[in-house]
Amino acid sequence: MNNMFTFMVILSSLIFVLLVMFASMRPLPSVMSSFELQRRAKRATREAKAAMRREKLLPDVLVLQRVVTTLLLVTVVLLLVITFGWLIGIIVAVIVALEYGVVAKFGPLHRSSQKLYEKIEPALLRFVEKFSSAFVFLRSLPMHDVDTYHRFDSREELQQLIDNSGEVLTDDERKLIVHSLSFRDQRVDTVMTPVSQIKSIKKAEFLGPLVLSELHDTGHSRLPVIGSDIHHVVGMLHLTDLLSLDIKRSTTAEKAMEAKVFYIREDQTLEHALAAFLDTHHHLFIVINELRETVGLVTLEDVVEALLGRKIFDEDDNHESLHAIAAATPPDNNQPKVHTDV
Repeated sequence: MNNMFTFMVILSSLIFVLLVMFASMRPLPSVMSSFELQRRAKRATREAKAAMRREKLLPDVLVLQRVVTTLLLVTVVLLLVITFGWLIGIIVAVIVALEYGVVAKFGPLHRSSQKLYEKIEPALLRFVEKFSSAFVFLRSLPMHDVDTYHRFDSREELQQLIDNSGEVLTDDERKLIVHSLSFRDQRVDTVMTPVSQIKSIKKAEFLGPLVLSELHDTGHSRLPVIGSDIHHVVGMLHLTDLLSLDIKRSTTAEKAMEAKVFYIREDQTLEHALAAFLDTHHHLFIVINELRETVGLVTLEDVVEALLGRKIFDEDDNHESLHAIAAATPPDNNQPKVHTDV
């Protein structure tokens, strides 16, 4: 009698362990959207076909798991009643029915069960494929639609996905997406060349050989032309246009400049600036504050670099950017021969 009782306890325990293991298994859908699965399946590769086959059969695998889990639970309940009698057996069975799901979520147990599932999944797929007709009436609940996991409720959430994308995205692609996400909120004053670093030329300046040489050495392809000071920009001088001048000595910057000047507020967004560049077909804007004082300048290159997240090169510039030029030739503002910084 004692031997039979011990055997029943051991058998009940083994069935309970199997119940917990099956309940702990998670037949997870593909992390790819249905669109991506179908796109890859059109290539007719072996991997793509296998992924599509798995996705179609996975709901039946989930049904099979539920059926097996239910049968194991019923078996455990019957064994407990037989082993401990009606009163104690039912009490223990109720506890088992309520708590086996909690036990199944235990970390180490869940990981072990998931590894086992990954090993037996090919066999399960073949089984449900062979007896697919038997599962038609058992599909009471569908698989969770994986496409719902591709919804993004914030840019931060999308940012996290990009950071964890592994080798799916190259470094350049990752930078492009990340910078495009923040592009709309960036302001012009975050990428502009500040007024203290602007190289300009006065409108009355004669464009003789010496001046042209100095202008060429700055590395700029375009220079603001100013009146009394930097807060009175009256035009834009394109150095490439000076190559066609016949009499450079008798030409002033005012005569050679383009009189049309475009201004943009420092608090405007880069999205607005890009739209303005495309609309005006211009490459350089003077940045002003609310008092219309010059606070900097911004180029199309500056805005595109902020969008792409990397440097681009203007074929007309000798330097990498206006910021690099400014760094190489620091301004001499407010530095008379006799001065003191306090």
